[in-house]
Amino acid sequence: MAGPPRTDVVVVGGGVIGLALAWRTARAGAAVVVVDPAPGRGSSWAAAGMLAPAAEAHFGEEGLAALTVAAARAWPRFAADLEAAAGRPVHFTASGTLLVAADPSDRAATERVLGLQRRLGLGPEDRTATACRAEEPLLAPGIAGGALLPDDHQVDNRAVVGALREAATEAGVTFVTGPVTAVRVAAGRAGGVDLAGGGRLGAGAVVLAAGSHSADVDGVPPADRPPVRPVRGVTVRLRAGPGAPRLRRTVRGLVHGRTCYLVPRVDGTLVVGATSEERGFELAVPLGGVGDLLDDARRLVPVLDEYGLVEWTPGLRPGSPDNGPLVGRTAVDGLLVATGHYRNGFLLAPVTADEIAALVTGTGPAHPGLFDAFRPDRFRPDRAAALTGTGP
Repeated sequence: MAGPPRTDVVVVGGGVIGLALAWRTARAGAAVVVVDPAPGRGSSWAAAGMLAPAAEAHFGEEGLAALTVAAARAWPRFAADLEAAAGRPVHFTASGTLLVAADPSDRAATERVLGLQRRLGLGPEDRTATACRAEEPLLAPGIAGGALLPDDHQVDNRAVVGALREAATEAGVTFVTGPVTAVRVAAGRAGGVDLAGGGRLGAGAVVLAAGSHSADVDGVPPADRPPVRPVRGVTVRLRAGPGAPRLRRTVRGLVHGRTCYLVPRVDGTLVVGATSEERGFELAVPLGGVGDLLDDARRLVPVLDEYGLVEWTPGLRPGSPDNGPLVGRTAVDGLLVATGHYRNGFLLAPVTADEIAALVTGTGPAHPGLFDAFRPDRFRPDRAAALTGTGP
């Protein structure tokens, strides 16, 4: 498909981040083209759709807390706007997440994580094992307690990307199905992209939002290439058998030190994750990893023995050196980056979309100060040398 007669912005990548920012940018009046071989698929299709500012708070990543909390607060309005624009539900559910420990050693590890969350200003609520099972009766009798994370919610990831594509189309976004081979940069300015097969799209701005492939797009100067890496994750989808009971809410568990989450959907399916492996771009899923994941899930919720396997889906999360996103302008005039969201792609989609839309249309920043610590230039060699005093 050719682009429109006038193109203001080319978005390279059609995952949840690319689709969200394309929709918001088009709604602000820009002519937008999204280029992707399979919009809405990839890691966005494999995701569980968890919106988890508390559960995804990790030691060494405290700087992400303000960003993820702000993003979580933006989701109710974003979901309502998206449903109105697309005319379909995205199943945003604000019921909180129940964090549980499988045994006493897991409970001790969970307590350390809860302590971090409290220091970050998040509000986990301690629960005894009995209280956990009262809130979710399907939990195994032997669990060792846990906590309610009232600010951790969920959304149906596949419903979201479908709605985003519909809303973007309604807002005038054009989709080009295929890969971008290079960003066109001349005299220090980005002016469009080259397409597979020899086509070209000219534009006033280019947004690189290709997830874990963002570092592989040619034409971007080496110092401005986002240093993202693929981190393979696998989700498994199960369906309750006839008469089998269903989970009431999202459960995140720690089993022998491994994280496992179970996310119920309104259609009766259950999404189980998460694995995390540094295997490059390899998507083949070893049976052992899936087996361990399902064993952990059954340890927490034994009734899963009555569920049927629907699918398992691998995806490549875009990780950065500090596991924080890269969002904003680069040193190349007209080239912006929105990638590196790692475990928080769906959570950060609303604030990322608004930030990029504001920068592109000249009304930004949308969230003053929120992305200051996550600008793409923080990893540039010249900036790192200046900060450490090792430069010439």
